[in-house]
Amino acid sequence: MMKVCKFGGSSVADAETVAHVCDIVLADPDRRIVVVSAPGKRDATDTKVTDMLIACAELALAGAPTEAHVHGITERFRNIQVGLDVPEDIAAIIHADLQARVAQVDKMPAAMFMDLMKAGGEDNSAKVIAAVLRHRGAKARYVNPGEAGLLLTADFGDAQLLPASYEKLASLGEGDDIVVFPGFFGQTPEGDIATFPRGGSDITGSILAAAVKADSYENFTDVDSVFAADPRIVPNAIAITELSFREMRELAYAGFSVVHDEAIIPAVHAGIPIYVKNTHSPENPGTRIVPQHDSSTSRVVGIASSSGFCTISVRKVLMNREIGFGRRLLHILEDEGISYEHTPSGIDDMSIVLKEKNLDSDRESQVLARIRQDLDVDDVSVERGLALLMIVGEGMRYAVGMAATATAALAKAKVNIEMMNQGSSEISMMFGIKAEARERAVRSLYQAFFEPPE
Repeated sequence: MMKVCKFGGSSVADAETVAHVCDIVLADPDRRIVVVSAPGKRDATDTKVTDMLIACAELALAGAPTEAHVHGITERFRNIQVGLDVPEDIAAIIHADLQARVAQVDKMPAAMFMDLMKAGGEDNSAKVIAAVLRHRGAKARYVNPGEAGLLLTADFGDAQLLPASYEKLASLGEGDDIVVFPGFFGQTPEGDIATFPRGGSDITGSILAAAVKADSYENFTDVDSVFAADPRIVPNAIAITELSFREMRELAYAGFSVVHDEAIIPAVHAGIPIYVKNTHSPENPGTRIVPQHDSSTSRVVGIASSSGFCTISVRKVLMNREIGFGRRLLHILEDEGISYEHTPSGIDDMSIVLKEKNLDSDRESQVLARIRQDLDVDDVSVERGLALLMIVGEGMRYAVGMAATATAALAKAKVNIEMMNQGSSEISMMFGIKAEARERAVRSLYQAFFEPPE
């Protein structure tokens, strides 16, 4: 048996939590590869180390002094070292590492430098945790992602895995030592550090599980399981014991932050089950995410929501008769470097749902001008301030009246539906609503699907 386990930022935030992580790793000899995030918040008023590194990088790019920030970041790691009485002078090594990173500011493009700095959180976290495990008598070693062969595209801040990585990483499963591996970043073929999107340590763990053909991938976080709705919105939301890969990916994409949506993909391809478990109560079974499960008797498994979306709405009479219209419309977005989320359409209308952050005012003006000029449309407009609701469940395909139940629940909560879209697989149903109505919409949908009247 071999398990790959990943610990998020809240699990490695201070000496106490790092000690608990080491207890979990050493309690099971099958936990042979440990992926770690950068230290997260120790309390509600604290700052994540990744955010501290971003602030430090921004100062360096602006030509401002950074030593105070470097010192502050080093102290976060020093506190862990001192708290666990680790004899190795890890803090000095980390301080020198951070200074060396800052010194590269004028030697590379800004996006590349930002990734170099951000990666310092996970990289040094792994060095500290490997040292703690050795101090406790374990045979543990830190492994650098670039040296191990985790190859990424040069899309800094949003890198993608290069398939050649799997063969290179497979050797990590050999031997009897504990491998401590930094999450979140890898190396381009040219030797530059590149990072996944935020939350990318989940992706690293899934990639390693697939590469070494692990029996399972354990994703440790600060909650007992995946819940049927955000417990911050629905405090009594039920725990989900089992999900399919497709259900989890839909929920993660739409706002379930427990597992990064892209982290599902490597495990899917390798058929490796994922377990979402709580670092503070590792004995709890958590949520099991599997390739397939029996969905014939289930209906909705979860309701997810996320704000920060907008739509580009295009109207042109006889659009449906114009061959290639949709392709040309999407090609404009491709030219402008903008990805989209959904494309609901009618015979004379087409809407493109995208993240607001991808359409600033300058880009909006450029895109709308091109749509008007290149496609000769009757009308085009942008609506901002939207949220997406996603109702997910593989069993939805077997149930009659799911849309009716959902729309009735939204009507009851006095939530107007801006758009609606159901995937061809019938595994999910998406609603676009005003962002201000998101929380009451989620509560009403949860009540309709999980607390129906007797």
